[in-house]
Amino acid sequence: MFSNEFIDNLKADYARWEQTTLQKILDKYGMTPDSMPKQVYTPLDVRRDDFKDAIGFPGEFPFTRGIYPTMIVGAGIGGRAYSGYGTPENTRDRLKFLLLQGQFGFSLAFDLPTQIGLDSDHPLATGEVGRVGVALSSLRDMETVLAAFDPPAPLDRIRASFTTNAQAAVVLAMYIAMAEKFEIPLNRLTGTIQNDVLKEYVARGTYIFPPQPSMRLTADIFEYCSKYMPRFNMISICGYHIREAGATAVQELAFMLANAIAYGTIALKRGLDPDEFLPRFSFLFSSHSNFFEEVAKFRAARRMWARIARDRLGAKKVDSMRFRVASGYAGSTFTAQKPLNNIARGTLECFASIIGGNMGSASAPYDEALGLPTEEATIVALDTPRIIHYEARSADVIDPLGGSYYIEYLTDKLEDDANKLIEKIDSLGGAVAAIEKGFTQAEVENSSYKMQKQIEEGTRRIVGVNEYIGDVPPMHPMEVAPETEHLRIEAIKKLRTERNNAAVSKALDRVRAAADDSENLVPPILEAVKVMATNGEICGVLREVFGEAQPFTSF
Repeated sequence: MFSNEFIDNLKADYARWEQTTLQKILDKYGMTPDSMPKQVYTPLDVRRDDFKDAIGFPGEFPFTRGIYPTMIVGAGIGGRAYSGYGTPENTRDRLKFLLLQGQFGFSLAFDLPTQIGLDSDHPLATGEVGRVGVALSSLRDMETVLAAFDPPAPLDRIRASFTTNAQAAVVLAMYIAMAEKFEIPLNRLTGTIQNDVLKEYVARGTYIFPPQPSMRLTADIFEYCSKYMPRFNMISICGYHIREAGATAVQELAFMLANAIAYGTIALKRGLDPDEFLPRFSFLFSSHSNFFEEVAKFRAARRMWARIARDRLGAKKVDSMRFRVASGYAGSTFTAQKPLNNIARGTLECFASIIGGNMGSASAPYDEALGLPTEEATIVALDTPRIIHYEARSADVIDPLGGSYYIEYLTDKLEDDANKLIEKIDSLGGAVAAIEKGFTQAEVENSSYKMQKQIEEGTRRIVGVNEYIGDVPPMHPMEVAPETEHLRIEAIKKLRTERNNAAVSKALDRVRAAADDSENLVPPILEAVKVMATNGEICGVLREVFGEAQPFTSF
């Protein structure tokens, strides 16, 4: 992009600036160039690659500047509030409230027992029922949640999102059963099932089965969705949770894409066409507090994924190379101290996401660090990206920071460092092997420790936590009703007395036989769901066959 003569002249001019203009101010304050971070970037810091190959135009390979030629296409301003708590009835009512605030579709959160395949009446569920998401055990519960929409539920006109991983096949089966009940063709359903179990071993911890059978279940969903649900995102590959666990931006980028390579590889082994399944891969990214680093990270991710999809997974169509991502905030940056400051944090993080080219940008409720969000905080979160988009007109220009020497330098550096980490993972045998060996977990834990140490020592400043601490009136978060657990246990008891238990037993035997064989598990799980087998019962059968995962040593 720059001639050799231009670069030579710039080097000389930069040296002159350092020795005169800069040195004068450094001498005044007793500083040296080595004692301060690099603050000025020039063409000397930018690769001199061909513009088209490195940066290009939006909507064209390598998509550095954006996956579409305009920010209008696919824009999801305001997004969907991640919601769900207590009973299915509680969650139904919250979804109704969100729809009145202009939300399109829904993004459903499940409580921890549900996520690890336990019903509310399991002894290990005690104290956790409905606390961080909806307690959902059966098709009857799913029907109650979806009653938030006018009957019959217009499932083909809404975008559903389910944050479920280890038992994703069970939740997907419930949604399929609801679509069949309302006579909606499966090929018209749109939405996303998270289905990213690898990040559970690394960061989140809600895994059930060992990695290999878990990857089999993931591939079964890929196969089923490719055949029957071509408009439904079969996975949302997450860097978000890895970053929330304490990873750096480079680690978030590398581990997420390494996991994506592993998922793409198992799909290829199933004989699936990359140009059919890759357009249904979606991603979930954190948008953290370092504004410029986050903007550069999103740009690097698009470029890296385009090349991975083409060169490693065999994609030929442009649509297969698009990095379709949702992002907008980092919940771990929100503080319980001075929680109203989280509005500013959420705004800056959402702004970085939009400026970084992510059209599915959202924010989080300011009281999320305290507990379940209140309705007021949820409204602020929904309106934040709308204000950034419509009032700040942030999406009028695509990639507005593209061409900045600093942003281009950061984009290149993040890409280079992430590629080196992916190469290390490849040398260990890929993402699954790296997890089984404890490598990935150790990397994240070490970064998390360093960051927490910086906060405690005050070298990483957090307003209200270790800087500008002051007394503010306490804020009271929303709480789950104390009778929730009792209500859910009674609901499950009632279900088991009203259903055909012989049919349930037969359906569970069918799931067990399919798990023992190599048969796709989605159809038998779907049949079990239809006769009101519960999430805990289905996962219990799979536990008998697959066993349970144990924590991997990472020290």
